[in-house]
Amino acid sequence: MLYAIIATDVANSLEPRLEARPAHLSRLQQLQNEGRLVLAGPHPAIDSIDPGAAGFSGSLIVAEFDSLKAAQSWADADPYRAAGVYASVVVKPFKQVFP
Repeated sequence: MLYAIIATDVANSLEPRLEARPAHLSRLQQLQNEGRLVLAGPHPAIDSIDPGAAGFSGSLIVAEFDSLKAAQSWADADPYRAAGVYASVVVKPFKQVFP
């Protein structure tokens, strides 16, 4: 089943986000290699594709996991969590309708 992982950043998260980004992307690449990643990306803190120093306000990942518990465990192990980038993370079942 698909699950949405919706994370909200702490204030001033850009520096720790950039430091933890390679490890974060590596885990996403693994999901993609396994054919389980639907989409992933950050929420710019301003209305711009490249927010520069404004940074990001959070992230969204939609991926396939065996269960809600497995999705939550994966999210809990995210390098952004360990680096203190995320203030909160919500994991919910997701039903893709389009495309």
